[in-house]
Amino acid sequence: MGTALLMAVALTFGGFAVAGAFSGTEQASSTDGATETASTPGASPSETVGAEPTATPTPSCNQNLVTVSASTDKAAYGPDENPLLTLKVTNGGIMPCEVNIGTSQMEFLVTSGADRIFSSRDCQATSEDLVKTIAPGASETANFPWSRNRTLEGCSPIDAKPGAGGAYYIFTAKLGSRASPKAVFQLS
Repeated sequence: MGTALLMAVALTFGGFAVAGAFSGTEQASSTDGATETASTPGASPSETVGAEPTATPTPSCNQNLVTVSASTDKAAYGPDENPLLTLKVTNGGIMPCEVNIGTSQMEFLVTSGADRIFSSRDCQATSEDLVKTIAPGASETANFPWSRNRTLEGCSPIDAKPGAGGAYYIFTAKLGSRASPKAVFQLS
């Protein structure tokens, strides 16, 4: 069970899909190969002094305008259905933002009342940084198919399953220090 969970986490975290970009252009990375040139008196236009690539700084953005949201693909699940948990990161600002959306930052957390049921970090074998530039108004999403299992910190074995019979659960998506509003769903 632990190996299957690790594989699901790795496969899910391995790729982000662009949920939507509202601008029609691709954003440039932190270096665009620009060169700085200096003219030398008497030199022809093709001769330059100190023509070395320099890094173009990425414009700073208001990180407070980057939001995290949580959702599920359904409001209620039958006994044989597994919830699909979705973490969405949106840039609500007017400048492109560099955001670390890697597995080192994200967490899919399921609780029921004060009971901590599941965390994607509990059995995560490795974590990686993935810095992406998110355009203004654009989002990045990650989906996690939760197999209705319980986990403990450190991936200690646990046989107990989450309750069913109409119990309500809360999914919270986390990215670094940001946490989403709660998404409530029901398991039958």
